[in-house]
Amino acid sequence: MKKKVLSAIDSFKGCLTSAEANEAASQGLKRAFPDTDVACYQVSDGGEGFLEAMQPDKIVTCHVHDAVMRWRDAAFGIKNGIAIIEVAKAVGLTMIEPENRNPLTATSYGVGELMVHALLRGCKEFVIGLGGVATSDCGLGMLKALKQEWQTQKNKLWYEPFDTSWLRDIKVTLATDVKNPLYGPNGAAHVFARQKGADAAMIEQLDRRARTFAVMAAKHQGRDCANKPGAGAAGGLGYAFMEFMDANVKSGADLVLQSSGFDDALSASDKPLFVVTGEGSADAQTLMGKLPSVILKHCKAKQVPVTLLAGRIKDRKKLLEAGFERVIDINEGLDMTHAMDKEVAALRIEKALCGK
Repeated sequence: MKKKVLSAIDSFKGCLTSAEANEAASQGLKRAFPDTDVACYQVSDGGEGFLEAMQPDKIVTCHVHDAVMRWRDAAFGIKNGIAIIEVAKAVGLTMIEPENRNPLTATSYGVGELMVHALLRGCKEFVIGLGGVATSDCGLGMLKALKQEWQTQKNKLWYEPFDTSWLRDIKVTLATDVKNPLYGPNGAAHVFARQKGADAAMIEQLDRRARTFAVMAAKHQGRDCANKPGAGAAGGLGYAFMEFMDANVKSGADLVLQSSGFDDALSASDKPLFVVTGEGSADAQTLMGKLPSVILKHCKAKQVPVTLLAGRIKDRKKLLEAGFERVIDINEGLDMTHAMDKEVAALRIEKALCGK
């Protein structure tokens, strides 16, 4: 029986998807170990690539609005009757041109539309991957789309009050490794809004808006989820799911590793020789719950060595001390001019693993 190696590399954001990075790694591993089988696993912590990584039974395509209210092709999955939604498929940051990014006006309406499509197919339970969004609206856009569906079902007029108790019939699990609260110094605006196009003044305005919404929602709901870990995920979408749908939070990386069959492969009688994981940039923050560190945790439990590769490596000593057997910078000593080109990055992953 052939020995096996597992490849479970996260996306190199703005460069390679998880599937593309794994394919490049597979080519390199097959050259280095020709008598070894290589099994690839798409992985995600809840952001980009989450839908595919969850291995749904089927993927349903549909049309929704993006963060600036343009119609987009989107998709969600169904697995054992549960809807799998990656919010970035509707309101992803990479869908919005840099000159059009404005988190003050960007809306999560398309996320609500995705949920409506799934509800109309009979789904009552959801796993929601949070991350990679252009929005910072605390889920208000999503709630508006769900309100409109409720009005349609109940034959309500547009001005009638929204009975949000309807939302508690929806069972939601949030997949995210973000621990931030909704507002404050560590909240959604202060930590994440700058990368979505916000300047300092906009960040303060977004933070005030989130605080105001949380105060008003708490009066309406009789509770306040604003400070729960993960409330600040995906521009405050985490908060809306918690506050209005009693959502619970699970590690996105753990969910993916369980659902994709990766954990089963680690536990099989023919245990892999080693595992390759990676991300675009690896440093000490990688050890703070990011996907490669979660993979390391799972592999340590089964005594399987782990190789970490990335397009940029810092804090190599700390990464090795944490337990990675090898730490590889695929760009070490090479010209960085075209390092973010898809073909260049893929070739460098391949060469880094085959040693040629």
